[in-house]
Amino acid sequence: MRILLCAALAVMVCAAQEEGGGGGGRGGGRGGRGGRGGSASTREFLGLGANGAAPDEAAAKKGEPLYKQHCGACHGDRARGAQAPNLVRSVVVLHDEKGEEIGPVIKNGRPPGMPAFPSLSADDVHNIGQYLKMQVELAANRGTYGATYAGVRNQTSGDAKKGEAFFSSNCKSCHSATGDLAKVGAKFPQAATMQSRWIWPAAPGPQKATVTTASGEKVAGTVRVLNDFDVSLTDTAGNYRYWRRSAVKVEVEDKLGGHRALLPKLSDDDIHNMTAYLVTLK
Repeated sequence: MRILLCAALAVMVCAAQEEGGGGGGRGGGRGGRGGRGGSASTREFLGLGANGAAPDEAAAKKGEPLYKQHCGACHGDRARGAQAPNLVRSVVVLHDEKGEEIGPVIKNGRPPGMPAFPSLSADDVHNIGQYLKMQVELAANRGTYGATYAGVRNQTSGDAKKGEAFFSSNCKSCHSATGDLAKVGAKFPQAATMQSRWIWPAAPGPQKATVTTASGEKVAGTVRVLNDFDVSLTDTAGNYRYWRRSAVKVEVEDKLGGHRALLPKLSDDDIHNMTAYLVTLK
């Protein structure tokens, strides 16, 4: 099913590109239906309409602070909804072309809960409308998600000071904020990625082991081969060493032992606080 869906989507994308491309599809050199080039066809493909104009970015930028001042507390800073409905999916916003739908609602309000804003000028209302339309465009175009939501993904809900105290109590014996974890916040700026990396690191690094021979000699190094029959290391001097597994004792370093022991002790607050602290290490 997934393969069929992907194939269908690929065909749809190609069709949209052919219609909007420069001379390759319908519309020839004019760039597709309406002669508006690939960007118009992309908007149509995303369900944003073949004829509707793209939002005015300059007006949307002016409208953002007005929206947040008058509307954000109820509808959310990005119009995705809070105690009031999501405006990105609002029929009023989606059907509006030249302010004829959005304008009256902003100016007159909508009972029982939305107040009127008669003091807003016509330009203010227009700019708020453009900001809302810009949010619709950003939500529809997944290609912009990285830039649009980068700030949101980097936000943390924990207390960095408490996270630092937790680190000092539980992690300092193995890690250092100025050593192995220096600048880890720049490497993993997204809170969700950082959280998963420190709770259970995906790549613990080269496996280390110590081999004790029958004569009592201890050889430490990086594991090359370790199975039921053979064990080989590159020792600390850089030499290759090999033994039959049955003839020696092997102690493998457990780099995730501390993380494993910490798992049952972690509370939600600990996780969020530690994450908030680690992302500050830049």
